[in-house]
Amino acid sequence: MDGGPTRPADGPLALPGLAGRRVLVTGGSRGIGRATVLLLARAGASVGIACHRDTDAAESAAAEARGVAAEGQRFWHAAADLSDPGDTAALFERVDDEFGGLDGFVANAGIWNVEPRPVRELSEDEWREMIEVNLTSLYRSTREAVRRMGRGGRVVLLSSTAAQRGEAEHAHYAATKGAVNSFCKSIAVELAPEDITVNAVAPGWVDTDMSAPALRGEARARVETEIPLRRIATAADVAGPIVFLLSDLARHITAEVLNVNGGSVRCG
Repeated sequence: MDGGPTRPADGPLALPGLAGRRVLVTGGSRGIGRATVLLLARAGASVGIACHRDTDAAESAAAEARGVAAEGQRFWHAAADLSDPGDTAALFERVDDEFGGLDGFVANAGIWNVEPRPVRELSEDEWREMIEVNLTSLYRSTREAVRRMGRGGRVVLLSSTAAQRGEAEHAHYAATKGAVNSFCKSIAVELAPEDITVNAVAPGWVDTDMSAPALRGEARARVETEIPLRRIATAADVAGPIVFLLSDLARHITAEVLNVNGGSVRCG
């Protein structure tokens, strides 16, 4: 595959412009993924937006991105159930058709259970679903993404504070995110000889559609008091660090987990 623009590792640092770069964002139709798409558009990248099934939201994200982009940038979207190997293969065939390769990949697709699931009540079906969507799908899509990268590629995986501190009554979710961190560190070493960096971003609470049911009423105020910065992150607060890791400003950072939690989990 064509590796895209060359980016010498020892050249002068540039501002985080991403002109000419081709990036795929999974879970790109809403929340953190959508905010990342829009920031990438402003930074000059062309972006493929993968969504599970809400193609209207994905088209809306693509249209909004076009509104802030410069001439020559491209935006497209595709629905894919990344837990389905066939859907994943079809998504990356679309990547080949649209871009002919990738310079960046953001593995953002995932699920979280709003209702608590104590381990005594956690069913095997719930366990398997969480593993399949949050871990196996991430492995499968990341594998296909790096197969399409030349030198200087950038991979960002979405983790969580739950990976570092655990999350009572959400053990299956925390387990998948802990595995994401280990996966990140492992493949970062494998891909380093090709100057491909692999990092994870670990948000705490983020104000998105997925977390909204758990942040109603007094619950929101309680969460805010537990965060030293005294506010819940916006999706844009997380998109910024993601785009930073996709840029040449982060060219010597790999195998890292960047915490974006307002100081609530101090593990860096």
